[in-house]
Amino acid sequence: MKLGSRQRAVSALGTIFCLLPLIASQVRGQAAAAQRGAQATPAQKPLMAEDIHKNIQVLKGLPEDEFMATMGFFAASLGANCTYCHVEESSGDWSKYAQDNANKQTARKMILMMNALNKSYFGGRRGVTCYSCHRGDESPRVTPNLAEQYSAPLLEEPDVITEQAPGAPSADQVLDKYIQALGGAQRLASLTSFVAKGTYQGFDEPEKRPVEVYAKAPGQRTVIVHAANGDSTTTYDGSVGWIAAPDTDQPVPVLSLTGGLLDGAKVDADMCFPGRIKQILGQWRVGPPATINDRDVQVVQGTGAGGSPVKLYFDQRSGLLVRQVRYVDSPVGLNPKQIDYADYRDVSGVKMPFRWTVTWTDGRSVTELSRVQPNVAIDGARFAKPASPRPQKSAAR
Repeated sequence: MKLGSRQRAVSALGTIFCLLPLIASQVRGQAAAAQRGAQATPAQKPLMAEDIHKNIQVLKGLPEDEFMATMGFFAASLGANCTYCHVEESSGDWSKYAQDNANKQTARKMILMMNALNKSYFGGRRGVTCYSCHRGDESPRVTPNLAEQYSAPLLEEPDVITEQAPGAPSADQVLDKYIQALGGAQRLASLTSFVAKGTYQGFDEPEKRPVEVYAKAPGQRTVIVHAANGDSTTTYDGSVGWIAAPDTDQPVPVLSLTGGLLDGAKVDADMCFPGRIKQILGQWRVGPPATINDRDVQVVQGTGAGGSPVKLYFDQRSGLLVRQVRYVDSPVGLNPKQIDYADYRDVSGVKMPFRWTVTWTDGRSVTELSRVQPNVAIDGARFAKPASPRPQKSAAR
């Protein structure tokens, strides 16, 4: 796929999630649905994708948020946007996503083929995915690329650190250095809340939008991005999370988070107060050193409460956190999410990143803070389930 096509694809994905009428695997669909139903409380029963979308034929049993994330995996694997598997008229009209085209029908067959391969040749474990063959292209590669064969190899890190790297420092050593670099344990313990304001810009968006961040220890966080067509709000109240967005961005106004997406929201909220980092994650392992932008970093992996691995990359010189990588499981593969931290500034004796870049299979965003107010009283209503977005007369705040 040409670069321009890739840019257009990611741009489209940054605006809306790519919707294919595919849900969980037939083999594991009913069992997964039963398990999720058992985990969810009656008041927080997740909204299933089949409750919203029509013409779902091959796969069933995914909560809507996981279904949307799965669509991002398809898009990333093929380097395509929504209209590759949906009619052109579907843009802006969610009901038209149910209409079939040839690519969508092929996608259904490919999912069944992938499931059969994994069941027959890999003992049911995930041995192949869409990305295994497509590698970001609409058509799988069938001919060796000599330029790739004789060029410098691209070093790819494993998704998961399975054991402590020989000669690596202990996780406690790396994390203690991080805590000290931020200002020390006492200073960090004194930070109990903050309110921040700044700007948010999605991939290929021409303008920056106002953003507000509210955080309260030990683990509550709300991020509000203001736009003319309505606010986009991500909230985690300490146990439950939601995303509220205009109907141009998602088919339901307020969506409950489940599974790995809920685990990720918890990590984001907890990491606002990193003095507790050793308690936030568990099963710590240190991997081999790596390099990010010509800086040597130490990779440390922890495991979240839901069992999802989280890799943290610490600058070996400063001790500061420069990257986080985590994964959300889906029926077709692992969805990566990467957060890069920069521009650390002093806020009442605590260093905080004033810029972070989030990259995931549906897009990329950059948040830049202009002001942070520490230890301010925050109304508990800020962390309640958000209301449905309403268009604003002006996006300026």
